Amino acid sequence: MNSARPHATPHGAGPDWRHRLLQYARLARLHRPIGILLLLWPMLWALWIAAEGVPRLDVLVIFVLGTVVMRSAGCVINDYADRNFDGHVERTKERPLPTGAVTPREALLLFAVLLAIALALVLATNRATILLSFGGAALAITYPFAKRYTHLPQVHLGAAFGWAVPMAFTAQSGAVSPLAWLLFSTAVLWAVIYDTQDAMVDRDDDVRLGIRSTAILFADADRIIIGGLMCLMLSNLYLIGRRADLGWPYDGALLVAAALFVYQQYLIRDRNRAGCFAAFLNNNWVGGVLFLGVILSYSPASSWFK
Repeated sequence: MNSARPHATPHGAGPDWRHRLLQYARLARLHRPIGILLLLWPMLWALWIAAEGVPRLDVLVIFVLGTVVMRSAGCVINDYADRNFDGHVERTKERPLPTGAVTPREALLLFAVLLAIALALVLATNRATILLSFGGAALAITYPFAKRYTHLPQVHLGAAFGWAVPMAFTAQSGAVSPLAWLLFSTAVLWAVIYDTQDAMVDRDDDVRLGIRSTAILFADADRIIIGGLMCLMLSNLYLIGRRADLGWPYDGALLVAAALFVYQQYLIRDRNRAGCFAAFLNNNWVGGVLFLGVILSYSPASSWFK
C-alpha cells in the first residue's frame, strides 16, 4: 500500500481523518498562502476605492472568506486537470494527486464542496454581485484547461483573479463603474507579470510536456515584455489614483512599487529557477504596499500635506 495514503491509524481504529484533512489542505494549497494574497490585494484595493474609505464589515468578511475559498477551489481543479502532468515536473511531482495521496474523485468532491461554500457566501450579497459570480466561477473552472490550447493562460488567470474587482464594486456600491474596469484591467496585467515569472520556473518542463504559457511565448524577449507590462500597470495605477482622488500616500506607494518591479527585473536577469520564483513571491510586497497607500489616502493623515 502507498505509504503516502494511510487509511488507518496505527491501531487500525479506522480512517486517519487528520491525515486526510492535511492532504486536502495541501491540495487546496493552504500551506502556500501566496496565491491567496495575490488574489486578495486587488480585491481589497477595489473595496476601499468603491467605499471611498473603510468598506462595510459584512462585505469585507464575505470577500476575504470568498477569496480564500475560490483560490482553494482553483488550486484543486487546476491539480485535477494537471494530474497526468504534475508527476513529470520537478516543482509539482510531490503534490497529492500525482503521489496518490488524494484520488481524482476526492479532488472533484472537494472542489464541489468549495464551490458550494463560495455560493453560500455570495448569496449574502446583492443580485448584481450574484450574477457576476457565475462569470468568476466559469473563469476559475476553465483556466486550468486553457494552457492546453493557448499560450496566454496567464491572461485567463488574470481575468479569473481580477473578477473579484467588479464583484467588490457591485457588493459595496451597487454598480460597476468605469474605474472598476480600469482596476480589473490592472489586475489582469499584474497577473500576467507574476504568473509569467512563475511560469519561467517551469519553462523547460512545460516545453517537454507540451504545456503552453506566456513564458514560452515570450521566449528570449520575456524580460523586455515583462518590463513593458510593468510600465503599463504602473501607468494604469497612476490613472486610478487620479480618478479616485487618492493622495500623496498612494503616490509614494507607486514609487515603492516601481522600485520593487526594478528589483524583480534584477531577480530574473539570469532566468534561473530560484530567481524567477523569488520575483514571483516579491509581488506580494507590491500588492501590500499599494493597499497601504490606498488605506492611508483615505485617512486624515493624507490631508496633512495638501
